[in-house]
Amino acid sequence: MTRALVTGSTGFLGSSLVAALNERNIEVLGLRRKNSPGDAVEGLDLQFAVGDILEPETLPDAMKDIDWVFHIAAVSDHRHTASDVIYRVNVEGARHVFAAALKAGVKRVVFTSSSSALGIPTQDQPILDESSQFNLEPHEFPYGHSKYLAEQVMEEYVAQGLDAVSVLPSAVVGPRDLKFISGELIIQALKGGIPALPRGGLNYIDVRDCVESQIAAAEKGHSGERYILAGTNMTHRESLQIVSTVLGTAVPPMDIPPWFLPIMGVGVEVLRKMGVKLPINKEALLMGARYLYYHNTKAVRDLGLQVRPFADSIRDAYGWYLEHGYLEKRGLKPAPLPNSGI
Repeated sequence: MTRALVTGSTGFLGSSLVAALNERNIEVLGLRRKNSPGDAVEGLDLQFAVGDILEPETLPDAMKDIDWVFHIAAVSDHRHTASDVIYRVNVEGARHVFAAALKAGVKRVVFTSSSSALGIPTQDQPILDESSQFNLEPHEFPYGHSKYLAEQVMEEYVAQGLDAVSVLPSAVVGPRDLKFISGELIIQALKGGIPALPRGGLNYIDVRDCVESQIAAAEKGHSGERYILAGTNMTHRESLQIVSTVLGTAVPPMDIPPWFLPIMGVGVEVLRKMGVKLPINKEALLMGARYLYYHNTKAVRDLGLQVRPFADSIRDAYGWYLEHGYLEKRGLKPAPLPNSGI
């Protein structure tokens, strides 16, 4: 029987991967810290190894008799995390995992990078693909830069004999998003907290489509390769229109002029320094004005990536929040969706 180790197993993407591995009767060992919440993995079949990717001495025991390592653990909520922490976890933590996997002789490592590692579109390349490289100054987007550096670290270990591939999801949405990463879109729409939109765009992928391709990368990806796991490219207005249709909320009536975004960014930073909790930071606000679009041709061809409708992802994420009481925790009164059994 195949045995898989999943770092970050109690998070959004990690728990969804565990569920998909369970469906294939693959034995799962989850790496977790002592204080990691278990809400997202409730009812799933896995054993735990207590460890931390920043404590390399805890990794060798977790990798004994492991065939596949899915390295997912990372700082994902970069909007509220200091840059030095992002780099330490996302780069040095990945280095520790690759080193331990190479020494343990695991058959394959699937490293979850991010589409953010590709940088931003240019006039010559308006839709990014696997050939794209990070093209911003590090301080402009530390999270994306950290993922780019981690991919370079993976390449170093591949050159030493590690069998590893990287997958680069776009914005992941769907059930089990207990930290409200993309799920914040749902919460703000329900609260009526999106009065205006920047004129950019984004690509979303359903978490279940993402994990299916992660498993396919373990089964048939080519060592040393990277695969963009992306869904449909949409403007912010197009995606919010779908959200409003599913949730029965209003679409923001206004667009934010590009020239006003830097001013808003300064205001956001001032408020955050004053202790005001906001769902966005300056970097994310400025990135929101760009059209972060991606090609998924390689993953479709090599990994069999299938993309479900964005509306299904929103509907199912809402249903998961409703079932687990997360809407009340965010100060919302649960309500059935329009034209839905949820």
